[in-house]
Amino acid sequence: MTTANKITLFRIVMIPVFLVLAYTGHPHWALAVFIVASLSDMADGYIARHYNQITDFGKFMDPLADKMLVLSAMCYFIENGQMPGWVVAVVLFREFAVSGLRLVAVEQSRVIAAAWSGKIKTTVTMICLAAMLLFPGVRALDLVCCALILITTVYSGVEYFMKNIDVFKGAK
Repeated sequence: MTTANKITLFRIVMIPVFLVLAYTGHPHWALAVFIVASLSDMADGYIARHYNQITDFGKFMDPLADKMLVLSAMCYFIENGQMPGWVVAVVLFREFAVSGLRLVAVEQSRVIAAAWSGKIKTTVTMICLAAMLLFPGVRALDLVCCALILITTVYSGVEYFMKNIDVFKGAK
């Protein structure tokens, strides 16, 4: 197993640790774990590219680990009243839609690489979630973060479909 893949697995293991800390009243430790897990995404990507450790496992698990981390934090924020459930529904819709697009493309032996807008969406989302953990109960911050998450999520989802609409022409 490559170093990059080990870092991805580390991020997955950190998710329940984050949730336990968040739900048991240790917000600063939960924030620290969330930040470390978020930064591990950049680390594994850099290591995978720089040291030629790109694997099929990593291509599948890295984005899945990101989604699990982000959605876990969002569920926590729903319960805390910091984020409306419909925001998470939009995020889930985009993730399922893009995953479906990629599955259709795979059947055509085509790989849809991560776009910059998707990377920006992930970065903005993780920064916003960290800010919401750092400053719980600041309603204006929650609203701004939800708006930024929505804007980058919808934009990146639309971009994926606009750039790859031809995938559906060859669909069986």
